[in-house]
Amino acid sequence: MTTDSSSTNKAPAAGISTFKGEERALRADRLGTGGLLLSVLAATAPLMVVAGVMPTTFAVMGIVGQPLLFVVLGAVLILFSVGYAEMSRHVHNAGAFYAYISRGLGGTAGAGAALVALVAYNSLQVGIYGIFGFEVSGLFATYADLEVAWWIPALAAAVAVGVLGLLKIDVNARVLGVLLVIEVLLVVVFDIAAVADPGKEGLSLHAFNPDTLTGAGVGTALCFCIAAFLGFEQAPVYAEETSRPHVLVPRVMFLAVAGVAVFFALSSWALTVATGPAAIVPTSQEQSAGLLFFLTEDRLGSTFTDVLHVLFVTGMFAAMLSFHNVVARYAFAMGREGLLPAAFGRTSGASGAPGTGSLLQTGIAVVLVLAFALTDDKPAGDPTAPVLHLFTWGGNIGALGVIVLMAIASLSVVVFFVRRGAAGAQAWRLATSAVAGIALVIIAGYTVKDFDVLVGAGPDSALRWVLPGVIGLALVVGLVQGSVLRARAPETHARIGLGNEAFQLEKEAERTP
Repeated sequence: MTTDSSSTNKAPAAGISTFKGEERALRADRLGTGGLLLSVLAATAPLMVVAGVMPTTFAVMGIVGQPLLFVVLGAVLILFSVGYAEMSRHVHNAGAFYAYISRGLGGTAGAGAALVALVAYNSLQVGIYGIFGFEVSGLFATYADLEVAWWIPALAAAVAVGVLGLLKIDVNARVLGVLLVIEVLLVVVFDIAAVADPGKEGLSLHAFNPDTLTGAGVGTALCFCIAAFLGFEQAPVYAEETSRPHVLVPRVMFLAVAGVAVFFALSSWALTVATGPAAIVPTSQEQSAGLLFFLTEDRLGSTFTDVLHVLFVTGMFAAMLSFHNVVARYAFAMGREGLLPAAFGRTSGASGAPGTGSLLQTGIAVVLVLAFALTDDKPAGDPTAPVLHLFTWGGNIGALGVIVLMAIASLSVVVFFVRRGAAGAQAWRLATSAVAGIALVIIAGYTVKDFDVLVGAGPDSALRWVLPGVIGLALVVGLVQGSVLRARAPETHARIGLGNEAFQLEKEAERTP
């Protein structure tokens, strides 16, 4: 990406058309530390990761040291968060990633990042509808002896998420908080049970041995595991809706990364303890996504396992709602700054929610679920069924997009502070951003290289290039849009990344004689 000097974004130039009215700003003071933390952590879907991502990583990659991978990734993302959090003290914009990238690398780069963010978070959100519908359909079959097509509960969830997305963000935070706390408590109960009743190898720490990370599958295992962290980076998206964003956003990001790293490292270790490190890979290959439920059945009984199945579904719902809120706010920020039609840049009624952005995300979800449903001519249990493609394709496209955004944001942090003449004062933060950026580029490279493994396609399948190409196409289209705006609408281009700041600056200018 190239930078452009026209978008230093210190203030809108004379004559820039900015905003007229409070509907252009999200409502402040809606979220405190707790609400913000719960909103971003819900996207990590802890039960979905423990029951789905972890067994898949053990089974597909054969890497016993998954707990150590979570520690390593936690360290990388803490390094990333140092510069990202410092940037959040200077930029308060619901556009988060693209706003930060605009401030460092210019409006054209920001336009590219904006479209990547919109595509990536939509992909993550819509992808979960696939596994959600699959699991709910299975619950109906198991407990009610009813055959329900997966797309029916998926569409019902899309409507429910859409309705909640139109409500006040603090209402959403309470819904997410309740679901998240219950999920975490159930996983903690399993962790304790596994430690109390370990497999035949006892309380082995072998999974934290660096020797377990040797082999060709480590890079791809990193791609699987980093997806479990996605959500912490959303904290700046809600900056405008907090009372003290310069304090709360950095605090929540560090709490989220550290909490997720510790929680997932311990939970994946508990899985190895329950089976024994030597048996975790073959047991995961045999049980697949049923591993956690298989292990709880013996230790905690069928009632606990049944409750776990239900909470597995509600946890996915929480993740869908969390990603929905993020997509709606990105659309709002893009509408406010001329990257989407102006209608997206207005909030709705008493809720102060970005209503048009919420409706856009709901519409995209419904269309894609219906598209996959119309092509679904196979049983849901078939590994090639479209319902599972929706989950794996959407999840991995989205994860790649967020990894790319984090890597570019790391560069942007460095450029931003160097341009402000603060390189000396921020030297250690810039160093951590650079190290994190390099690590993220490596992970992105592995993700593209091994995309066929991540989505379960053959090495000769066109999907290994077509699916990651969705993110590449979004980046190119966004850059073209930014270039066109720079040439034809320089006033709009100049306000990319300014967000509500442009509105405030114009109000100040109007008050100045």
